[in-house]
Amino acid sequence: MNVQQLENELWEAADQLRANSKLTAAEYSMPVLGLIFLRHADNRFKAYLPDIEADIPVQVPAAQREALIKLGFQGKAAIYLPEAARFDRIVNLPQGAKVGEAIDTAMDVIEAEYEVLNGALPRGYTAFEPDLLAELVKIFDRPAIKAATGDVFGRIYEYFLNKFAMSGAQEGGEFFTPPSLVRMIVNIIEPDHGLVLDPACGSAGMFVQSGHFIEEVRHGVVNDAATFHGQEKSDTNTKLARMNLVVHGLDASNIRQGNTFYDQVEHLVGECDFVMANPPFNVDGVDTKKVEGQVDEAGRLPFGLPGTNAKTGAISNANSLWIQYFYAYLNDTGRAGFVMASSASDAGNKDRDIREKLVKTGHVDVMMAIGNKFFYTRSLPCTLWFFDKGKPEDLHDQVLMIDARNVYHVVSARSHVFTEEQLANLNAIVWLYRGAQEKFTALVGRYQRQVDDWLAVLPERLAADTAAVKALAARLATFAAGATLAELNAGQPEEAHLTLAQLDAFKAELSGAQADRQVADTIAALLTASTQARAALAQADLASHAGQVALQATLDTLAPQLKALGKALEARHKQWLKLLDTAEKALRARLSKAFDGKAARDAKRSLLAADAKKNEDPTVRDAVLDALKQAAYFIHQVHWLHGRFPHGLFEDVPGLCKAVTMDEIAANDYSLTPGRYVGVAAAAAEDEDNFVEKLREIHDELAELNDKAVELAGRIASNFEELLG
Repeated sequence: MNVQQLENELWEAADQLRANSKLTAAEYSMPVLGLIFLRHADNRFKAYLPDIEADIPVQVPAAQREALIKLGFQGKAAIYLPEAARFDRIVNLPQGAKVGEAIDTAMDVIEAEYEVLNGALPRGYTAFEPDLLAELVKIFDRPAIKAATGDVFGRIYEYFLNKFAMSGAQEGGEFFTPPSLVRMIVNIIEPDHGLVLDPACGSAGMFVQSGHFIEEVRHGVVNDAATFHGQEKSDTNTKLARMNLVVHGLDASNIRQGNTFYDQVEHLVGECDFVMANPPFNVDGVDTKKVEGQVDEAGRLPFGLPGTNAKTGAISNANSLWIQYFYAYLNDTGRAGFVMASSASDAGNKDRDIREKLVKTGHVDVMMAIGNKFFYTRSLPCTLWFFDKGKPEDLHDQVLMIDARNVYHVVSARSHVFTEEQLANLNAIVWLYRGAQEKFTALVGRYQRQVDDWLAVLPERLAADTAAVKALAARLATFAAGATLAELNAGQPEEAHLTLAQLDAFKAELSGAQADRQVADTIAALLTASTQARAALAQADLASHAGQVALQATLDTLAPQLKALGKALEARHKQWLKLLDTAEKALRARLSKAFDGKAARDAKRSLLAADAKKNEDPTVRDAVLDALKQAAYFIHQVHWLHGRFPHGLFEDVPGLCKAVTMDEIAANDYSLTPGRYVGVAAAAAEDEDNFVEKLREIHDELAELNDKAVELAGRIASNFEELLG
């Protein structure tokens, strides 16, 4: 998904509403989310429809066909959409049609099909201006939004809350959980069966990702394997959670509205196989009298009450309430994973005492520090906590500390994420700690096979790139050989006439580019090395750590060649595009009969990067550079893992991870902050990829500051003119 394009188009929709609607943000936010629900439901419906239709015999009458299609959606990770609720029907309504009534009808027929959604879907679309609503529908039919995947609901919900200035809930410490952190939690606790609880479920992103895990990793049927229980204080979020679960084909019948501080869901205490959540951080003002009855070794607060405010008597910080809730809901073998403010792992006074009791249970499993900029609308660090009441005996008296603050991928100056590989690599540390070396080996083997896949496409893509360069070179050579000063200067003022020296200089530069064999030799050398590497890959034992290590020695020598060729190709592209630019602009090539402008443009298009904002397809240039980068990238992933765990076994890695004993934690006043224990990595350990990532982050931040400076300067100038006027 092109997130930037998605956001740009969503903001266009928000602008349309702010500028042209008579409704307030509070009035149009849910209807907009309803449109997104329809769009997302339609996307998923269409993904499954072809296979379902293919299983229906052609001779089945049309009247029965729709009933069989509906039946085919049972058990699928999508919902059946009646004809009146399909987005194409709404988009294609004729000019002047009552779009608002059509959307209200779509909501009615969906609720009629899915009882759990009764009262959850928004109505009132007739209150929108018809032309504005029709334009919004068209915006939500654009490619970037049609192609949106993953927990699109939560992300878009947060986006609109932020852009419509409706973020009052966030001021209370509530934040949409970034997909990266949801994925990390799911990967580590592996919620694949039984009762799964999220007592602060928001838009149900945790459950959606758990469903993906069960389907894609465990290859199970989600609604058969797990039962999701969610609670949300906000009525709006409760509705969104139901919408999000239903659109993914998941059971939403156990989503309830309630304030978890006071509504205990008592029948789940001590019964849950998995608990996962991103609760509101640092909440104050929880009524002490209402929660003190929960203090009980078998209750929701087994370790006691946190501190209270001296003036109000209310709980001064509810973080320790949440931490205990997550622990108390687990059964005897249950696992929990949740997001928590970084301050909670070091808080003093009664919070420290609660943490001591918790650590002494032996059930704290993993602590992972996360850096800034992962949250969509706020820049704040956090910590992921993991409990495991079924920890094996040999791990009972220790906690795995992971400092992942330096692991991230820059999306923009304000946004960081984990890549798929960063998620897997951090998860691999936990696998090794738990003794699951076979998972680590399988991951490395998968990376090395991906290297092979990318090397396999290189010859064809390099040939296509070279052919594109030769095509452009041929067009320019024809122009250089046939162009005359007379035609190039025809109709031009004398002072603008080209000289023979200028034409000769171009010909000399063209001849030099044609004679340059450096890139061709580099390509030949790489193809030879690539063939040898693929032969080694074919013979390697990728199921054994020793076989992978031996193979990696060959692949590591290939990585610099891949990067060097990528740079050489980019330099070659620039050289030939500059020659074309000189011909067209400086020499006025289009005035010459010897210049084939269309052929030159076609060749140029192959050597330019596609514009993602315009949804352009990848070019020949993109394809070859991508293959080179991806091959080098997956070589680097193995290098990262082997460099830190050379024996394929867990070991402490300075600056990254450490298995910490109870005695060490006690000596540090029961702090659970990973940075206290893992130390600092040696400066030399920072590799080129990390340096490039940080350099790009600095560049993005500088660009953002420059944009803001220009905007501010414009405002100041405008205000100054008004004062003078």
